[in-house]
Parts: sequence; structure tokens; C-alpha cells
Amino acid sequence: MTIDAPDAKPGMAAGVPPQGIAPIFAALDLGTNNCRLLIARPHRDGFRVIEAFSRIVRLGEGLSVSGQLSDAAMARTIDALKICSEKMARRGVAVARAVATEACRRAGNGAEFLHEVKIATGIQLDIISTAEEARLALTGCAPLLEPPHREAIVFDIGGGSTEILWAKLPGGGRTEVIDWISLPYGVVNLTERFGPGDHDSGSYERMIEEVSAVLRPFEEKHRLSEKLKSGAVQVLGTSGTVTTLAGVLLGLPRYERRHVDGCWLDFPTVIEQSHKLAAQSVPERALHPCIGEERADLVVAGCAILESLYRFWPAQRLRVADRGVREGVLVELMRQSRQNGNRNRGRR
Repeated sequence: MTIDAPDAKPGMAAGVPPQGIAPIFAALDLGTNNCRLLIARPHRDGFRVIEAFSRIVRLGEGLSVSGQLSDAAMARTIDALKICSEKMARRGVAVARAVATEACRRAGNGAEFLHEVKIATGIQLDIISTAEEARLALTGCAPLLEPPHREAIVFDIGGGSTEILWAKLPGGGRTEVIDWISLPYGVVNLTERFGPGDHDSGSYERMIEEVSAVLRPFEEKHRLSEKLKSGAVQVLGTSGTVTTLAGVLLGLPRYERRHVDGCWLDFPTVIEQSHKLAAQSVPERALHPCIGEERADLVVAGCAILESLYRFWPAQRLRVADRGVREGVLVELMRQSRQNGNRNRGRR
């Protein structure tokens, strides 16, 4: 749902900016593991971020077993959404969209939770399809897809699912989706099934095999591994898994987006680092400042998904994106706003 100034809901304040000043937009992405907010103002061909917020809420905790969102998970998430609502109100957001993904798609009580969110925060969440989630992620990452590549494999490893797109890059920053697939595996549900992952028990390899079984038909259909050999296909990953691994490999003393977003990594080295993390205990992983306690038990499941992708598509280089659905929502909101403005001017 897009919230414009005349119809702004409580907790999502909107106002008409002074003449000549661009309105403020907001995008909120509620996933299985994270709640992310981005507030921005249009700037040239893109936007300038005013404020960002991200919190691990683990909304999907226990969902793979119970089929329901737990009371504790919903309470944590509503607390984070209240902060988002306050930030949007304080910034005078004029246009906003809030989307929810896999946890709310799967949960038997997802609709009830959205109703509670609306009452508690004023935020109206849209549960989007896996197709829309994949498309928004691609839109958000498009600036990082560059010549001379003519095609791209883009993947988003989430908490409850993993979206993979094969896209054409016709030039001029444009992207065209050729095909996509949503895998029913993310870092939360894989960890709940297999544990925090390690080599000794074999759980790491079992996670890879399970993900690979679902991914194989997509590869057999498109033979992307053959296309990779031409060098014309770029591989890009967006998720906490790839950004965390980038922070580790870059040796950052603390996670900093400006060093990670858009960086290129040697893909075989990423897989080597994944093996090292799988060989560590959860407390050992937690010691790394780019992992910490909140991600220490989940990161290896993400590594397993990533290695499954690598085994099918062994690219030499991987580009990392600390951007995705939120940015895609913002781009589309601003594009729609410009189109509406042009239509209104045309009626005068």
C-alpha cells in the first residue's frame, strides 16, 4: 500500500513540503529476520538517504515448526515497528510503503498480526508475493549491475526464503527479468531444522544438498553455468549473509556499509571463508564484530545456501549489495510520484 499525504495513517505522518522542496519518501521491509526502514528524498536520478533503521526481530522464529508467529516474535517486531513509525512521523514522510515477506506469507496468523500492527503503530503492511519481492530486490540492486555484462544472476538470501533472478541488462541502467525462482529456504528456517551448522556433524553439507535439490531444475532449464563461461554474466548477492561475509573478508573492525555495498569479492575465497565459519562454534563466530551474537547462529545456514548457488554457478567474482527490497520500493514510489506529477501538469 502506498500512503500519500491526504490519506496518511496515524503513526505515518505526512505533510506537504514547502514549494520547491522535494517530498520525503519511506520504504519499510519486514522480513523473516529483519525489520528495515529507509527514509529518503529524491536526488537527481536517484535518492539521498535521510535516515536508515535496521533491527533483527526474528519474526519467523519457530514458524517452520508451529506454522504460527509466536507472541514473543510479534511483540519484538511491533516494538521495532513503533520506532519506524516514530521516525517517519518525525521526518514528515509524505509517501511511504511498508511490505512484509515470507514470515507473514506463511504464518497462519499473519493477517491477525498485520491487524495488530495497524492498531499499535498505524503502519499498514502489504504482504507481497515472492515474484514482487524478487522484482523489488532487482530494482534496488540495478545500479550495481554494469557493463560489459549483458546478463546477471541476482540472489537474495532471506530469513525464510531465497529469491533468485536471471535478468537481461539492455543498458542504460535498465533490467529485464528473464526468469526467477523462490527457494523455500532461508537462514532462519534452515537453522531451526539443521542447527547452527558445522562440518563435523554433516549438517552443513546436508543443508547444501537440500537447497541444491530445489535449485537443480532451474539450472537444468536455463543452463546458466554454461552462460557464465562467456564472462558476460554478472553474479550479485544481496542479503545479510553476503554483506556479513564481505565485512569479515575485508577485515572491518565493525560493519560499515560504505565499504561493503558494491564491493567485489573473489567467490572461491568467499566459499573458503564459509567453511571456516562452519568449523567454528557459535560463540567463536559471535566474537567477530561483523557477525556478533545476533547473527552467529544463523550465518552458516546462509553460507550453505550461498555454497549451493556457487556449486551450480562457480563465478570467479561476486558483487555484494547492501541494498535490495527497500531501495526497490523507494525507486518505484519516486518513479510513480514523478509520473503523477507529470500527468497533473499536463492537465493544466
